[in-house]
Amino acid sequence: MNYFRILLSEFSESEKEILLNHFSNTDRSVFAIITPRQVDRGALMSRYSRTDKSMRRVFLDEFLQNENRGEEFYNKVLLEYGDDSVAELGEAQIAIEGLSNIAVKKIEDRRLGLSYLEKSSRYVTWDKKVNGEYKFFRDSAIMNSRHADEYLESCNLDFDVYSKNIQSMISYIQERDPIEDQKFKNSNGDDVAFSKLKDDEDIKSAGRIYNATIKAKALDVLRGILPASTLTNVGVTGNGRAFEYLLTILYSSNLKEERELAEGIHKELDTTIRSFVKRSDDRHGKLLQTYHSKLRDTARTFGKKYLKEKKQKDFLVTMTESEPEKKAEDKIISALLYEQSPGLSYGEILSQVKKMKSAARKKIIRTLSDLRMNRRQRPSRGFEMTEYTFDLLTNFGMFRDFHRHRVLTLERQLLTTNHGFSTPDEILSLGIRKDFEDCMYKSKEVFDLLKKEMSEQAQYVVNFAYKYHYFMKLNLREATHLIELRTVPQGHSDYRKVAQEMFRSIKKVQPNLSTIVKFVDLKSYGLERLESEKRIEERRKLLK
Repeated sequence: MNYFRILLSEFSESEKEILLNHFSNTDRSVFAIITPRQVDRGALMSRYSRTDKSMRRVFLDEFLQNENRGEEFYNKVLLEYGDDSVAELGEAQIAIEGLSNIAVKKIEDRRLGLSYLEKSSRYVTWDKKVNGEYKFFRDSAIMNSRHADEYLESCNLDFDVYSKNIQSMISYIQERDPIEDQKFKNSNGDDVAFSKLKDDEDIKSAGRIYNATIKAKALDVLRGILPASTLTNVGVTGNGRAFEYLLTILYSSNLKEERELAEGIHKELDTTIRSFVKRSDDRHGKLLQTYHSKLRDTARTFGKKYLKEKKQKDFLVTMTESEPEKKAEDKIISALLYEQSPGLSYGEILSQVKKMKSAARKKIIRTLSDLRMNRRQRPSRGFEMTEYTFDLLTNFGMFRDFHRHRVLTLERQLLTTNHGFSTPDEILSLGIRKDFEDCMYKSKEVFDLLKKEMSEQAQYVVNFAYKYHYFMKLNLREATHLIELRTVPQGHSDYRKVAQEMFRSIKKVQPNLSTIVKFVDLKSYGLERLESEKRIEERRKLLK
């Protein structure tokens, strides 16, 4: 019997009329919950697991006449029973504007339960002023110190140099890569030189593509001048459990900006998912905040005691951990065969796979690689059975791009000026090397002054171009995703080089397994965004 039809008789006509204000339908087994209060949506989902009634019947019987039912339910489950998973049933979206690039990275460090969209340094210029002042963070500890004037001087110099060179950088790249040398699609869908476009609309379209590409390239080059104090905007979507953990992290920070952000975020979440984030600053929350602070302080103490400072060699990316290919293949193939095996345990499968000949193992891996038709067809989970650790020393601007990858372990150090900076070739070609280096040297001078008294606050003055230590530990499946995504033509040239080197390192230690990284692009490009902007323009035409 069709279950859809059984539901038809569950509600009276008057009940159906009420339910349609809270659910998308009243007579089907699949329905959306549209009741306006987020707390009621989550409570209904959780109550679902503790009753044999249908959700819509629960709503009519328990929620309709009790406006506080959702709040009461969460108080009981979350506060009395501590069922953390229930907190994932409440979701919220918040926008945070005018926070520094230090604070936004702390927020985006949270890997699970939150999604982010941040203001781009590639598509948006950062030269605007508000009330005659550039938009960078002025930390109270710095501004109340004897180094306030030097800090302001350094950040203002960065923004002056950045702002005055936007148009000249655009003009330089236009001269280097003129529109006449580029190909665009005409009305027939053919790729032709710009000079051969006849239709006015095709010419306008090519102009839009080219101008967007040139601007993105110019801003990519210049972003290294910006300091970490640069103010940005970020939108965050997530569940209550993830927001609660984020708040405890921010509340325990040594930076006043991040503690004040915690208060602001908490206040706004109270308007939508109050019950889900109550514990972030209650007695239990404060204990967790203290724990985070002690973890940080203890690690710092041990670091000072057992680690000796040494001059660092310059490098980009180095593989520091991997395992022999035979061992990795045994585990991966065993995992790949496990689901479809004739009832064997993983241990027994592994035992048999270890006895396979090399040719058989290669055939399995190559066959699975051949099945992938594009990079969105990700390898199966079996490829998660081997891992790599990469040590990176890249500029902070590049780190911001790699930081978006969640399904890996990433640990990073505080920003510093001690490892030098990256200078794009275009800076040299345009003839603004002196201005660029003036910004870098001024930042280092102020950083060294601040570091002695406030090591964390000193980060605000560090430019995006300065090099930065972090490591990433990831499995082969995630490495495939990262490498293929970060070597696409439209990607920033800096991180493309890193992703390409990561691939070469994997190929060196595991040549057979590396064939699953099928869509890596090892070429270099001048105007990275050109092909991508062409595709955007084609989609724009289709929408019209």
